Amino acid sequence: MRGKKQKEPAGMNPAEIFAAVAMLEKERGIPQSFMMGKIIQAVTTAYKRDHDGVENVIVETDEEHQTLKMFVQKTVVDEEDYVDPANEMPLEEAKHLSAKYEIGDIVNIPVDNVEFGRIAAGNGKQVIIQGLREAERGMVYDEFNSKQHEILTGVVTRIDPRNGNVSLRIGTGTESTEALLVAGEQVPGEALEEGMHIKVYVVDVRRLTRGPQVLISRTHPGLVKRLFELEVPEIFDGTVEVKSIAREAGSRTKMAVWSNDENVDPIGACVGPKGQRVAAIVDELRGEKIDIIKFSEDPAQFIAAALAPADVVDVWMADEGKACRVLVPDDQLSLAIGKEGQNARLAARLTGYKIDIKPQSYQEPEEDGESPAEEADGISAEE
Repeated sequence: MRGKKQKEPAGMNPAEIFAAVAMLEKERGIPQSFMMGKIIQAVTTAYKRDHDGVENVIVETDEEHQTLKMFVQKTVVDEEDYVDPANEMPLEEAKHLSAKYEIGDIVNIPVDNVEFGRIAAGNGKQVIIQGLREAERGMVYDEFNSKQHEILTGVVTRIDPRNGNVSLRIGTGTESTEALLVAGEQVPGEALEEGMHIKVYVVDVRRLTRGPQVLISRTHPGLVKRLFELEVPEIFDGTVEVKSIAREAGSRTKMAVWSNDENVDPIGACVGPKGQRVAAIVDELRGEKIDIIKFSEDPAQFIAAALAPADVVDVWMADEGKACRVLVPDDQLSLAIGKEGQNARLAARLTGYKIDIKPQSYQEPEEDGESPAEEADGISAEE
């Protein structure tokens, strides 16, 4: 009894492939050309792997008629030069196919549909899955890369008890990703819990093989600036400009603002009616103090304002370099310096000047005497 004829390997239905990539474009926004390119790349690589020495393989696609065809390309050579059957065809053999072929022409040899179908069936599904993941990672990267230096809201999904790092889910649906808020970018003393919604500042977005890496922060000065943009319409529309920010997260921030409209008070705009605007930001920052200072093109005025809440008697600017000496009332020296030097330190960062703070009773020492720092109490703060 003769055995049953062996069933041919399952072929590839081109119509199904075209339908699948069309659906991915419609539902996921992944271009058909991207997915077809991935499929073509996979089947050509698989054919070359199964046929040692073959170099040139092409796949022709016809979207209108929903057909796919694979060809091996061979170069027509003279009989005496015929040494590579995988990539060359002697002239006499080429002439049997078509009399028009001459030495140097390229002949497209069709790959048997059954073999092509077998290759495609073995690689198509895997390629579509891989291509889908790659495309989605690319879309997520593009989505978050466009949001660099912006504020996003994330949900705390996990807290690592070993190092304190916090995992957040940011974004929604397919355009969401995990982001890591490392301990060094968290506000000191801020207690985070799973399920909590928090605002974070996107510092950078990196493209990695396993997907985009979104670097986020709760301590970056940019977080304060963006919060004010969200809360203060005058900053959002450009009427009030944030010139500089100095921040020690969880404790205090100094922010210098300037109005491009003489009729708009920049500090009043940021504080808001009954202090509502700045209060909302302080709440978001869990009670962090915020000093709002009017920027001035005059360095002396700007430095004096930056040392608030202390009063400044006089500011002497150095002849060279970004440095100055500031005199304050004797009873306000500690206020100007601040706890552990914080007020002076933030003022120096805000203005970009090295600030040497002295009490009003300070007298310049003799030239052959001790240095000013040794002669009188004070502090020197620099950026």
